[in-house]
Amino acid sequence: MTAQRRICIGAFAGAHGVKGEAKVKTFTESEDGVARYGAVESEDGKRRFSLKFIRVLKPGLALVSAPEIKSREDAAALAGLRLYVDRSKLPPADEDEFYIEDLVSLGVENDAGTPMGRVAAVHNFGAGDVLELDGVPGASGKVLLPFTRAAVPVVDIAGRRIVIDRAALAEIEAGEAPDEG
Repeated sequence: MTAQRRICIGAFAGAHGVKGEAKVKTFTESEDGVARYGAVESEDGKRRFSLKFIRVLKPGLALVSAPEIKSREDAAALAGLRLYVDRSKLPPADEDEFYIEDLVSLGVENDAGTPMGRVAAVHNFGAGDVLELDGVPGASGKVLLPFTRAAVPVVDIAGRRIVIDRAALAEIEAGEAPDEG
């Protein structure tokens, strides 16, 4: 699997029980998605796991087993290890859905066409996706912008850009939350 063709679908989050079962924080639409696309591998490609989905522990957290994980200690040692699959195994994103890897590094411009930096990362702290913008003129560091239709009315993957609403950015710079959209 080449790094450019891989998508991170989850990360080990620790051991569960005494039989070598592991918790996986999932980045898929449903928790069982971490085991749906065949073997997963570590970011460096040196470790592969054939995950078997057991059950949902809570939203965004799956319980899995794998023949490569033989004990509780093995599962605990994997905590934090991110899991990848080849992009070709995943379904195409629906309209208005995006893979995080497609958003990172996109150019950012405002609705007047002025360059406003680039997308450095996408986060979700529990209240929805947030874009981390880098290189925003006048900002003294990174800017966090809610990834809502109101704040980001245009996502142009083919054109390698997103368009952000100037009013939403002004609200963020003023310390206010932009309206939902």
